Amino acid sequence: MVKEIERKFLVSGNEWRDLAEADIRIRQFYLAAAPDRSVRVRISDGASAKLTLKFGSKARERDEFEYPIPLAEAEEMLAFAIGHVIEKTRHHVRHRGHLYEVDVFGGMHTGLVVAELETPEDVPDEMLPDWLGREVTGEQRFYNASLALGGIPEIAA
Repeated sequence: MVKEIERKFLVSGNEWRDLAEADIRIRQFYLAAAPDRSVRVRISDGASAKLTLKFGSKARERDEFEYPIPLAEAEEMLAFAIGHVIEKTRHHVRHRGHLYEVDVFGGMHTGLVVAELETPEDVPDEMLPDWLGREVTGEQRFYNASLALGGIPEIAA
């Protein structure tokens, strides 16, 4: 089990694009989702898949269990998805020794760009990059499970 401190931000600029180290095309869907837990399947670059269980009701800190699963089984589980399949490209961007995952959403969520910072410790605001916009940590409408079950939230960076 991994305990993570996760912060989410809307992205307000494009400066991060020149710093991107990698990009991963992701399709993910949920098999179960509740305010304090979720079960999701993520397929990365059409080549590998993971099953993830998250537990906890705190916005910044949750317990996470993640397991690789066969790609063929992940594709089969798609038939049991609740809501919509999320399509996004994840870009890895480093800033001051921390890895930011910048998700550029596609499909029905086109236009949404969210950066996540997952760390074992809380990062002070003054250490954050300038291209981050409004922090949306704890705003459920910006969490992937909510995006899968609803639509695109009104974006105000």
